[in-house]
Amino acid sequence: MKEIIQSVKGARDFYPEDKAIHNWLYDKMRLVSTRFGYEEWDGPFLEKLELYAAKSGEELVKEQAFVFPDRGGEMIALRPELTLSLARMVAQRQGSLTFPLRWWSFGPFWRYEKPQKGRAREFFQWNIDLIGVNSPEADAELIAIVAEFLKSVDLLPSEVLIRVNDRQLMEAKLKALGVELTRKGEVYKLIDRRDKMSADAWESKAKEIGLTRQQLTGLEKLLADGEGWRESENLTRVFSALEAMGVRDYVVFDPHILRGLDYYTGTVFEAFDVEKKYRAILGGGRYDNLVADVGGEPLPGVGFAMGDMVLQVVLDALGKLPQPNLSKADVLVTVFDAEHAVLSMQLAAQLRASGLRAAVYPESGKLAKQFKYADRLGVKFVVVIGPDEAEKGQATLKDLAAGSQMTIPLGAVTGQILHQLVDEKPS
Repeated sequence: MKEIIQSVKGARDFYPEDKAIHNWLYDKMRLVSTRFGYEEWDGPFLEKLELYAAKSGEELVKEQAFVFPDRGGEMIALRPELTLSLARMVAQRQGSLTFPLRWWSFGPFWRYEKPQKGRAREFFQWNIDLIGVNSPEADAELIAIVAEFLKSVDLLPSEVLIRVNDRQLMEAKLKALGVELTRKGEVYKLIDRRDKMSADAWESKAKEIGLTRQQLTGLEKLLADGEGWRESENLTRVFSALEAMGVRDYVVFDPHILRGLDYYTGTVFEAFDVEKKYRAILGGGRYDNLVADVGGEPLPGVGFAMGDMVLQVVLDALGKLPQPNLSKADVLVTVFDAEHAVLSMQLAAQLRASGLRAAVYPESGKLAKQFKYADRLGVKFVVVIGPDEAEKGQATLKDLAAGSQMTIPLGAVTGQILHQLVDEKPS
């Protein structure tokens, strides 16, 4: 038996039922994005490695990016994220764009990670950003978009929460503990690993990076303080704005949230299922230096990214992943024999012109086989034009769902099917 060639490790196959869910998610993202006044855009799938090298963090560039030299020897990366492409594109046309800028996109990305449930090397991601405004209310708008999206896919605050923190607040707290800002990155990584390590291992790591017992005790107290946001004017205004927008119940303060990318400068947030059984559904925050870092004039920004995979895992676990709505034909026009094939194709063309989705069986053959094909695909109507019908200028219309059929004039087929479809729609 011939061996089937397998797909690339970590790449994804989208069968029709998978693509239907994919399209459903895209429609939800598009609807929420446009309701908040955002415009759709996209960047290239290939970027120069140097774009990511300075600001995305060493792990992303050295361990996760798919990198290769082009024929001229320049190092190129398959895009692992989009924020830096956004910053580059904004910098290139900064003088002609209208700010504040509201942009969103949904497209493929690649990271060299270990494939597992909710994670692949190829994934799709929703990106949405507000550029040109430096205010807590702008941060709140992006968090509100997350909450409205969660509502749109029927996820409740009792099931999924958006966890918010502020890097500037954390810097001030670490400074008060006597932690040197030169070690800030190491401490952030330590905080990020708190839930992934045992207490002993975490304490050992803290000592390894130079934290004293007093500093470690202070850090543990800081991470346990659920009301620490009240000391931040920024977060106080963020939560006030979220209250005004009616989505405060989706949001909690969490000092563990810091985000792994180096370019975040203020508010940061991630969404998780309440029990935190799975990885983060999405993450984002404020980045005020990116446009300048890629050559433009200083320009503040805030945004988030959401991959499609973890969200689907969470929806499936909660029984909220919809049944695929496959886009199939409304009607199958059968081909009785080669002699009547042209007549079948003409009728199918008329049906399409009227707005119906019509398919012609691709070869002549037994009608029973064609009926079975239509039934397995879920096509509701089948039209037969055999010698008897053709001679009388008629067609036989069979409703597979109802198990009924009728013979009607060829010219009335379109109207009859449309009439029945309209009658079936709920008022």
